[in-house]
Amino acid sequence: MAVVKARSSDIDMLARLLRAEAEGEGEMGMLLVGNVGINRIRANCSDFKGLRTIPQMINQPHAFEALLHGMFYQRARDKERRLARRAVNGERHWPAKFSLWYFRPGTAAAPQPCPPTWYNQPHVGRYRLHCFYEPTAQECENVYNVF
Repeated sequence: MAVVKARSSDIDMLARLLRAEAEGEGEMGMLLVGNVGINRIRANCSDFKGLRTIPQMINQPHAFEALLHGMFYQRARDKERRLARRAVNGERHWPAKFSLWYFRPGTAAAPQPCPPTWYNQPHVGRYRLHCFYEPTAQECENVYNVF
């Protein structure tokens, strides 16, 4: 059962984001990006107060670099749609389980270490090239209570 409301067009939009942000990270990497996005909608804290829908989350200013590149605007594929549905249905995995931020330091050819904090939140883990950061309970208790 969905943990956020999602129309077919929302699933397509999330699927396009997963591919554009993390296709090189494989299915798990794309699912982790979906986890972060769904967490942002559900947590209602920090920089993500008031987000209630997938389009609001994706179109939040400066939230996703992928919106600046052409891959996001390509048609959604079935593989990514399935991953988007899994994220919308609440399937979560470490290190994105409670994370609200991720990023890839360096480049694919020259990855860099993960900084210890990102937006003042602690680093909790890395999956391939992406570093994940989750808020403390003081910053965003709700992210730990929404599922």
